Amino acid sequence: MQREFPLDRVRNFGIVAHVDAGKTTTSERVLFYTGMSHKIGEVHEGETVTDWMEQERERGITITAAAISCSWVRTYEDSDNRENRYSFNIIDTPGHIDFTAEVKRSMRVLDGAIVVFDGVAGVEPQSETNWRYADEGQVPRFAFINKLDRIGASFERSYQSILDRLTKNAVRMQIPIGEEDAHEGVIDLLTKQAVYFEGHMGKEVRYENEIPENLKADVETYRGELIEKIVEHDDELMSAYLDGTEPSLEQLKATLRKAVIANKVVPVFAGSALKNKGVQLILDAVIDYLPSPVDLPPVKGMNPKTGEEIQRTASDDEPFAALAFKLQTDPFVGALTFFRVYSGKVEAGSYIYNASTGEKERLSRIVRLQADKREEIKEVYAGEIAAAVGLKDVKTSHTLSDETNPIVLEEIVFPEPVVSVRVEPKTKQDQEKMSLALKKLSDEDPTFKVSGDEETGETIIAGMGELHLDILIDRMKREFNVEADTGKPQVAYRETIQKEAGANHKFVKQTGGKGQYGHVVLNIKPLQPLEEGAKVKKNITREDHFEFVNNIKGGVIPQEYIPAVEKGVREAMERGIVAGYKMVDISVELNDGSYHDVDSSEIAFKIAGVNAFKEAAQSAKPVLLEPIMKVEVVVPEQFMGDITGSLTSKRGTIDSMEDRSMAKVVNAFVPLSEMFGYTTQLRSMTEGRGQMTMEFDHYEVVPSNVAEEIKANRA
Repeated sequence: MQREFPLDRVRNFGIVAHVDAGKTTTSERVLFYTGMSHKIGEVHEGETVTDWMEQERERGITITAAAISCSWVRTYEDSDNRENRYSFNIIDTPGHIDFTAEVKRSMRVLDGAIVVFDGVAGVEPQSETNWRYADEGQVPRFAFINKLDRIGASFERSYQSILDRLTKNAVRMQIPIGEEDAHEGVIDLLTKQAVYFEGHMGKEVRYENEIPENLKADVETYRGELIEKIVEHDDELMSAYLDGTEPSLEQLKATLRKAVIANKVVPVFAGSALKNKGVQLILDAVIDYLPSPVDLPPVKGMNPKTGEEIQRTASDDEPFAALAFKLQTDPFVGALTFFRVYSGKVEAGSYIYNASTGEKERLSRIVRLQADKREEIKEVYAGEIAAAVGLKDVKTSHTLSDETNPIVLEEIVFPEPVVSVRVEPKTKQDQEKMSLALKKLSDEDPTFKVSGDEETGETIIAGMGELHLDILIDRMKREFNVEADTGKPQVAYRETIQKEAGANHKFVKQTGGKGQYGHVVLNIKPLQPLEEGAKVKKNITREDHFEFVNNIKGGVIPQEYIPAVEKGVREAMERGIVAGYKMVDISVELNDGSYHDVDSSEIAFKIAGVNAFKEAAQSAKPVLLEPIMKVEVVVPEQFMGDITGSLTSKRGTIDSMEDRSMAKVVNAFVPLSEMFGYTTQLRSMTEGRGQMTMEFDHYEVVPSNVAEEIKANRA
């Protein structure tokens, strides 16, 4: 069986945006224009294809990233010619901060992204977070300033906010013909053509060489800026341009494509997805400027047997390598594992090797997805995205590879949850169903953690915010028929130390028979982040928040007992010493100790490790840390004073204030513990006109008076 599209005609891209910027509406237009759906679903009518979960349709927000496969021919080319057709794999990601894991994991497997902005609001907090994720993944992207038909919309102001807050590399590719009610179409600055969208749902694209008189001066100015920005990236074009020769359209497009793929230029487009203006030109731009798998450097990984770095090129002839980036429980087919193939190909019915665990599994069925519909396929090739049905042991971030040429690709790192809630099944029957449901949901969502409180026997779930946990509890009820009661949301505090300290602990227990003997000398200090690119030495185990350094020389503690000491230290860190919260950002050095030929055992060294760590931590200035949220509040001007006052009273620090259309925007950093229920409070303070978004930013030391209160509540 041959692949349908050559690799250079494949585009894997995502549509990302702040909540309410019109991302799902844009995706629905994409589906309609590419022929995947015959009717456009509207978010406000609850009939969208990509937002297919009940909760998504009810709330009008995207919760899970939906994968869609479709194809496209540029608007100005012959659509009947098979050679002109390109294959698109699109992921519509959520905009709400509580579902940030979906954006992060999607960025890892995409080759490009369209970042959608609200033409009234411009850059918003979540736009910045998504942009940062794209920067981390070095994902080439372009911007679409949407909603230019809305009252208060301004292309120039939104464009300026991209330059000011995200990147100086942005450049206008288009300008709108009219704004608000007068928004009619766009002008393509490269070709100097006016483009209008007519017929049913704007399906017919009409190019006019005559542009409106009032925009001619702007077009000349902005076109000059665009060409200068492009020729900067090619010395030959630059010198020709300086000599007065304008490069051809083909040369300009080819040079711009290279610059976009190298993340040196971000083209900016204009339109209104809801009013069907501009979306087809974005699809043309995906073909013109976003990379195919062939345009990107080979993916790097590690050989699990030797530990050496290896790489795979995007080609069907290379050994198979794919990354599982998302799990989903499907009511009809069971467990779905989404994976992106980086090299090689795989057939349904064959066995795949999970290089992350060393296990083999049979890949019985493969499906290609159109959001909630699926089409069975026999084979998946390099550069494609598909889903496997019924894999049991594959988790998010696992690498699937060829057993004879194994490779482990870099894992996706997810943020830690900041809010937790106690959850209790209503009946005995719900008890068993609940643990099964929670396991499935936590497998699907790496930012959703389930743990048990040993003292009370209660189940605790933790996530990225109140909405995140609300949705998960709602899903438990609808998808798994589990009725559960929940407690009040709790903040995920952490503990750490502020100075260096040591401890020398000898655990000796003599009973009638064999005794216990373990003796360790530890030193602990606040953890310094590794310098970028620095290698971890063999005698150090290291994670994001913990480092264990084994300095034992000459066998003063036998090698087999050292993992037990580390295990004891980890256990003590889990329990904390200030108020029982997990300790983070600590480096522990095991420097000395002694053992007994007969009485020493793993358990003795583990207990010695626990006690030595506790003793050292007590004298290392232990403190509580709390999550600080980055908060943006948009309110009419008359409520400005009340809002700044209320945020300050919540131990918040005002970061900046700005104007946005007719409203004022307050940016602040506020402890999460003070923000529960603030949305309701905000509505009552602003006659229902205020809006708020918040996302986790960093951890900070809790003031001592608040820390005492937290300790008292935990006691």
